[in-house]
Order: sequence, then structure tokens, then C-alpha cells
Amino acid sequence: MVDIAAATMANIGPAMSFFFGFGFLAVTAGVASPLTILAAGVAVAFLGNTLAQFSKAHPSAGSFITFVGKTFGPTSAVTTALLAGLGYIIAMSSVIAVSGGFLETTLNHYFGWNVPWIIWTLVLTALAVVLMIRGVAVSTKVAGFFFGIEMIVLVAVSVIALVKHSGHLSFTPFEPSHITNGFSGLAAGFPLAVYLFIGWENSAALAEETDNPRRNVGRAVFLSIGIMSVSYLLFSYATLTGFGYDVTAVGNSAVPFIDVAQGTFAVLAFFAYLAGLTSTVGSLIAGVNSQARLVFNAGREGLLPSAIGEVHPTRRTPTKAIITFVGISLLIIGGWGLGHILGGHAGGWMDPMSFFAESSTMGTILVLLVYLASNIALPFYYRRYRPSEFHWVRHALLPAIGAATILVPLYYLVKPGQSDPYDWFPYLALAILAVSVAYAALLVRRDPSLGERVGSIVADHHS
Repeated sequence: MVDIAAATMANIGPAMSFFFGFGFLAVTAGVASPLTILAAGVAVAFLGNTLAQFSKAHPSAGSFITFVGKTFGPTSAVTTALLAGLGYIIAMSSVIAVSGGFLETTLNHYFGWNVPWIIWTLVLTALAVVLMIRGVAVSTKVAGFFFGIEMIVLVAVSVIALVKHSGHLSFTPFEPSHITNGFSGLAAGFPLAVYLFIGWENSAALAEETDNPRRNVGRAVFLSIGIMSVSYLLFSYATLTGFGYDVTAVGNSAVPFIDVAQGTFAVLAFFAYLAGLTSTVGSLIAGVNSQARLVFNAGREGLLPSAIGEVHPTRRTPTKAIITFVGISLLIIGGWGLGHILGGHAGGWMDPMSFFAESSTMGTILVLLVYLASNIALPFYYRRYRPSEFHWVRHALLPAIGAATILVPLYYLVKPGQSDPYDWFPYLALAILAVSVAYAALLVRRDPSLGERVGSIVADHHS
């Protein structure tokens, strides 16, 4: 359980998520942005309940795809497989790009090197793929080790910064009256805060490699969400305090947390850079590891081309799924970069940090649709397959609240009047949804036995 919880938190990549996400969040939600993070942590815990209840009944590497498919039939399974697969690949391409981008920034800062970020991205990605193909145990341990480094650094820098500024500490960041524009500010910052947690569901996809998955998947999910919520509150409080509660200054900083570290003690900045590097690489390994398993399982059950569902003959790792996953991510980065050049963007070539914000937003829209579907599915699943265990709080009320909490960030991500390119993401998401449903309907008509194969492989093999 500790292993999969560590892998889950490595996938969340707190240093990476916080470094590149918090400035934007602070500008949107204001000085009381820690409250937005708290709200997001609670919302994600509702989703965690849904995942834990499903994993208790039906632990599977298919995770959400299996849960939705078992409930609403094969067409919904194929649709969910495509939405989840694409959503995770687009979101993961942001991590792949930023891993090289952050390494470029670090090497430039300390050594004055100017090697283009895309080269570092390819080197780091190749190393990560080699590790993942070696096996889940090796790569999970490496990701967990990297996670340990980033957490020690983040907590130490935060505590030292708070001690140094102890004369100026106040409760302002935790007072609801300091949220910009009240509830609408909280809601507008909410999708950004939820994005800090993306990856929390990682444990479910590792069910087949976990001891007693029915119990441990749920425990790992809640443990991860709890630790991350408390950690983000500490980091955001320390960052705001370091900036003297000046939200504009936080927004103008490239990486606010590193500036706080630098302003506290110069040596801390070096460790903060190190934490950022271990975080991006750890998130890359942990994320691809679990999310490629969703794609692999969909191939194995015939929802996607069956070649993706093959394992390496000796290492037993889903090699083809991993390579497919990473390959498509790199193509997206290339295509997006080309779009920037052809679209006549200033400076031509794409900046990995802005790509991180753009592609993670697009990926999040698709992943939120999958979360929404699984929350709607939970009560139907228990009513149909486990009526004797149905509990109206756990299986109806909590998923209903979970569904409601997803509708808020979804609305803010798709509402009209956003800047380019965000304004066309809702249309892209709709197009992907329509194509997925059409492909699913076609596939199910061609292969009527698909329904029986969805979720047929259960992690502990005896239910």
C-alpha cells in the first residue's frame, strides 16, 4: 500500500504542479487561494470515495473504464477508454514537455547552457521508458525515491521561510473574505486547484500489482489525497508569506516558490530546483506507468487495437502500451509546437511552460468527463450487481456530491469568452466525445461479445 501511495503522490508531482500552477491560481483566487486548494482537496476526496467503492467491488487495471463499462454497457466502456486514454495522454504530454523545459531552465540558471528543451525532453523520456519497460517494481521505487526528495525539500523550504518571516505571519490566506470576487473567484480558481491533484487515481490502475487491492487501493487513494492537501496548504501559505501576501508579485514570478527559496537562503533555491527536476521526472514515470495500464487493459479487452494489450514475454510489462502512450504524447508536443509556428505566435517556437498550462487544461477537460461518468455510475452499479451492500450515503449521496463538484470546474473550463487557445478547447472536447461515441457504437456492432469482456479481468482473480 505504501508503494502505490508513494507512486500516486509521485504521479501528482507536488513540486511540479505547485511550481507551475500556483502563480496562476493565486492571481485567480486571491490571497485566500489556500482555501481554494482546501475545497479542491475535499472535492477530490468525494471522487476518491467513488474509486474506493468501485475498487472494493471490482479491482481492475481498467479503473474508470471498467467501472463505467460494467455499469452502462460496452459502448460506454469504449467511449470512456478513448476519453480517458486521450485525456491522460494530452495531460501527460504537458509533463513530458515541462521535464525538458525545467531542466533547460536549471542548467541555464547554474551553468549558462543553452541546449533547446526539446532535446532534454527526449533524453529524459527515453530514460523513463527504459525504466518502465524494465518493470513496475523498479520504476515505482525510482518514482517513490524522487518523490521523497521533492517532499523533503518542499517541506524544509516552506518551514524555513515561515520561520524567517515569523514576525509577519497572519491568518489572511485562510479568511474567506480575502477570496477575490467571493464565490465566483473560488470557483474560477477551482479547476486550477483540482489540477494540482490530478494523478490521485493512479493507485486503481496498479490494482493487479497490489496486495489485497480491494482494501489497499482505497486506503492509498485517501492517504495520498490527505497528505497532498495538507502539503499544498503549507506550501501555499509559505509562498504567500514569502511574498508578503502580494498576489500580483506572486503572479509576476516565473516560479514563485523558487523565488521564496532564493529570498530566504540562496542555497535553498538550488534544492528547490532539484525538487522541481525530481518531481517532473517522478511524475513522468509514475503517470505513464499507471495511465499506460489503462490503455493496455483496453487493448487486452478489445476496446482498443489488441496489439496494445500485449505484455513483454519475460518482463511482463505492457511495453507496447507504454511506447504507444509516450509516442502519441511526443506527437502532440510536436503538433502543438507546429501550430504555434504556423499560427504566427510571437517568438515562433513554443515555450514549454505555456504548453504545460494549455495541454494540461485540455487533458483535464476530458479526464473530468470520465470522473463525472464514474460518479454517475456508482449508484447504478451497486444497485444492479451488489444490491445487498448498497448504502445510500456511500453509494448515492457521496457520488452525487462528487458529480456536483466536478460540474463547477467543468463549467469554468468550457464557458465562453476565454482567451485563445482556451476558447476552442470545449469544441475540441465535444468533437473528441462525438468521435469516441461513434467509434464505440461501430465497434460494439462489429463485435457483440465486447460487453462480456469489459472488466472480465479482476485484479485478485477470484471474484
